[in-house]
Amino acid sequence: QVQLVESGGGLVQAGGSLRLSCAASGSIFSRTLGWFRQAPGEQRELVARISSVYNTYYQDSVKGRFTISRDNAKNTLSLQMNSLRPEDTALYYCATEVASSGTYYFGYWGQGTQVTVSS
Repeated sequence: QVQLVESGGGLVQAGGSLRLSCAASGSIFSRTLGWFRQAPGEQRELVARISSVYNTYYQDSVKGRFTISRDNAKNTLSLQMNSLRPEDTALYYCATEVASSGTYYFGYWGQGTQVTVSS
């Protein structure tokens, strides 16, 4: 089992930057990792993910502004967020992929860290 703890959220003005971190209690080197976010009244959405071989995916709205990275030796996942916009305001979660009967899904989640961007 993997436990995840996010940190680094906060209040920032539009155009500013934040760096989110996610510390994992167990080994994550073989897992795809992701950052998700959920704004009030909205569904949780995938922001970015990174595979065990460092392939990355970004949601269109964050391409060129956010960078996902991982450090397998330290069991950490990060999200560098630049040029932040008010619409980036949300609770941000990190998650790890798990496998069950040949199906992969994000099965372990952190508790979330709040990001608020003021205009």
